[in-house]
Amino acid sequence: MTIVVTGATGQLGRLVVQHLLTKVPADQVIGSVRNPDKGADLGIELRQGDFDRPGTLAAAFAGADKLLIISTDGESAADRVRQHTNAVEAARNAGVKHILYTSLTSADTASIALAETHRPTEEVVRASGIPYTILRNNWYFENDLGTIAGALATGVLATSSQGGRFAPAAREDYARAAAAVLTTDGHQNTIYELGGPVSHSYADLANLIGEAAGKNVQYTEVSPAEAKAGLLGAGLPAGLVGVIVDFYRALGLGELDVPRGDLEKLIGGPPLSLSEFVAQAVRG
Repeated sequence: MTIVVTGATGQLGRLVVQHLLTKVPADQVIGSVRNPDKGADLGIELRQGDFDRPGTLAAAFAGADKLLIISTDGESAADRVRQHTNAVEAARNAGVKHILYTSLTSADTASIALAETHRPTEEVVRASGIPYTILRNNWYFENDLGTIAGALATGVLATSSQGGRFAPAAREDYARAAAAVLTTDGHQNTIYELGGPVSHSYADLANLIGEAAGKNVQYTEVSPAEAKAGLLGAGLPAGLVGVIVDFYRALGLGELDVPRGDLEKLIGGPPLSLSEFVAQAVRG
């Protein structure tokens, strides 16, 4: 069996490769990356595969039984959908037998702006005729490391999420789930809603930060405009601020309040909890 992982030098891709290497020999794992010179430490074969240069993808995907397409970080949803479509078309031409794609919770119904990338990509994957597995990842704990640091520094955590709840998980656990699907059978034409088994609000997060740090952290609801101003004032890029404020809006609508057991089932045990992650973040 040959497994190809796109974006293998990225944050998620590296972790997927590391977990794959605990399950299968290194000669069964190939990384498709834009710059193979950056991944020598991975210990696997690296091939150049640039989603913006479709001609490179045929060789990158050649011989793949399973292909993990990790969603890209292109400048716009249209750019990302185009890149993903190039990858799916190349997979079909290369004779790939099974495609996995990292998507977003409730991508087919959510109004969150991030779904504008994932909904059409899922449609392209399903229309390819290749057996597929969609890994719909909820929010990543790591996305809120800055939130935790800010709350520790100021004693305040403010969002415009209107008390909405979400079911985040650690990047490591999402990687473990992907590696499990890539190395076991029975996942064809399946959609997994991945995330924590319980949902949380940002008020919950503020309480957990306070408990871990031994100090009071106050949670405050603000307007979207106030949230935007605060994030910009903290030095975040305008594009990222827009994504975060829209994420808060989606939380208020309940779009990411999807706690499920899929992640625990795939990784074979409980995922890292939010309280454990917060404690680790506060310690270091």
